[in-house]
Amino acid sequence: MADAEDAERLERKSVVDRYFTRIFKTDIMGKFCEDQCVLQHSNKICVITVAPSHPLLQCKQIVKVNFQVSTKVNRLDNKVSGKGKKGAQHLQPESLICEVTSSDGSKYSLYSCIRGKLVEVNEKLVTNPQLLLEKPQTEGYLAVVLPKLTENILNGLLTKEHYEQLLEDRKALDGMRLTICFILLTFS
Repeated sequence: MADAEDAERLERKSVVDRYFTRIFKTDIMGKFCEDQCVLQHSNKICVITVAPSHPLLQCKQIVKVNFQVSTKVNRLDNKVSGKGKKGAQHLQPESLICEVTSSDGSKYSLYSCIRGKLVEVNEKLVTNPQLLLEKPQTEGYLAVVLPKLTENILNGLLTKEHYEQLLEDRKALDGMRLTICFILLTFS
C-alpha cells in the first residue's frame, strides 16, 4: 500500500520537482524582488531560470530577449565541444546572460547567479520570448551552466525553504508599509 502511495506521489511531481533542487538568488544587483532560480540537477549541472517572484513575470508580454550582452560578447555565439566543454564562455555570478524587454518598455537584466561554464542558452527565447512568461521553469529557461566541481554553488544562494520565508517576510513588510501609509493619511 505504501509503495502505491509513493508511486502516485512521484507521478504527481513535475520533472523539475523530481530531478532538480531549486536554489534562489534574491535582489540581484541590489534590485528589489528581481530574483532568479537555479535548478541544480543531481549530476550538478544547473539550469538558470526566472524566480516566481521576479517582476518580469507580472508583464503581459515579452517583446524581446537579447543575448548580446556587450559589444564583444553574444551568448548565442557560445560554441561548446567535448567532455571538458571546450570553447564555453566562463561565467561569474554577476555575468549577464540576457536582457529582456517587456511590452511596457521595461527592461530586465538576467544573470548567471553562479560561477561556471556556459553550456547553452535557450535560443527558443529569441523567436518565442513569451516562453519566459508561460513556462519560466521549463521551456522558458535562460541557460544551462556547468559549475566548477570544486565550487560550492550554494554560497550566496537560498534554499527553497529560506526563499519561501523571504517571500513571507516581504509580504509582512508590504502590509506594514500600507498600515503606516494609512495612519499617516488618516492623521494628516
